[in-house]
Amino acid sequence: MDNRIVEFIRGLRAAGVRVSLAESVDAMNAVGTLGITDKEIFRASLRTTLVKESEDFPIFDELFPLYFGSGGPALQNALEDLSPEDQQMLEAALQALSGRLQKLLDWLTSGQGPTKEELEEMARQAGAQWATDQREARWVTRRMLQQMGFSHLEELIEQLRQRLQEMGMSQEAIDKLMGVVEANREALAEQVAHQVGLQIAQERARRADEFHGPDLMHKPFQSLTEEEANQLRKEVQRLVTQLRSRAALRRKRGNQGKFDSKATIRANQRYGGVPVELRFKKRKLKPKLVLICDVSTSMRAVAEFMLRLTYELQDQVAKARSFAFNSDMQEISVTLSGRRAVEAVTAVLYDIPPGYYATDFGNSLNTFFKNWLDAVDNRTTVVILGDGRNNYNSPRIDLMKQLQRRARKLIWFNPEPQRQWGTGDSDMLEYAPVCDAVYVVRNLAQLAHAVDKLLAGST
Repeated sequence: MDNRIVEFIRGLRAAGVRVSLAESVDAMNAVGTLGITDKEIFRASLRTTLVKESEDFPIFDELFPLYFGSGGPALQNALEDLSPEDQQMLEAALQALSGRLQKLLDWLTSGQGPTKEELEEMARQAGAQWATDQREARWVTRRMLQQMGFSHLEELIEQLRQRLQEMGMSQEAIDKLMGVVEANREALAEQVAHQVGLQIAQERARRADEFHGPDLMHKPFQSLTEEEANQLRKEVQRLVTQLRSRAALRRKRGNQGKFDSKATIRANQRYGGVPVELRFKKRKLKPKLVLICDVSTSMRAVAEFMLRLTYELQDQVAKARSFAFNSDMQEISVTLSGRRAVEAVTAVLYDIPPGYYATDFGNSLNTFFKNWLDAVDNRTTVVILGDGRNNYNSPRIDLMKQLQRRARKLIWFNPEPQRQWGTGDSDMLEYAPVCDAVYVVRNLAQLAHAVDKLLAGST
């Protein structure tokens, strides 16, 4: 679903709706919180986060069903209500009418319409790839229906009716069959119109990408060119402002603490509950944060952005300490302090060479336990950023379990897709069960979403 939302955002932008990187993150967060089960809530969450101007609402309303609709009503199986004898008659009549339109009749009687791939190919043949505006969708749809044989369908259906009458099928069965065929014709026409509209929107987005460049917020870190990485670095500050505002709003709402029903009942028993004296749970203190960051060659790109976000958002936690590792662990808190964000992160990455095939998280974890275990207590959230690849060294799961028991929460951010966990030298399938939460952070949108969840304390 995330990929479809990204496509939808690209479609909105290509249609002229201004959607910022921060707003696309807001949309992902809203969907992550509210879910997709209720279609109206899902639609409202996207409309609220992505559309700012009222004049853009019609564009949203036009594109939403194309990207998230069912693709048109399903076709009915006309054979289900026919007797075995009538089914044989229908099959014989269809064979007798064989020709270039037989496939169309098969779709309309069997309930098995064209596949998505067939619809895509027919839309291309009708010229959907040359259309750049939804106003052209009607013309492309009409052309596609003509190519499918819809212009000859009335004549063909009448021939089928006459042949079935000659074969001896009852008028009642024929009328019922023709009713299903007519309903299927309308449903198939809707499917065609939906497919044409979607392909026009996708083609417009593709052309916009060629002109303006791809949506970098959702491009994998490892695929970024240096120019694209520089563009994202400029966006980080804007993203940080958005995350900080969201955290401040959550904190403001929680200043009074959550309503405590049990304490309220107990407090009001002594005087009958009049007037009611409300009781609230004590507001939780800001958590402490320990970041353990893999800065090896494979992690270099994502580590830079994670360190930058951590540096900029330090004021959102009670205390933050940062550590980096490759073959061994070292604390980088001092390096990150007292400088501008760009200078601090650059200094960290310069001081710790990436190395090749040198990652040893087990050894690094052992060093952390020897030197800095006092950084972790029951108020500390420990975040590990790494791909879980350990060059076949000992993963030290025993130390991970101890760390999880000691910390408030143990969270892992991994830039590799889940299907790659456990392949080659990856120990991620062993690390994941020990963690309280694991997030895939392949791009800046996913990383920002994970950091926002971290600040919200909902991981």
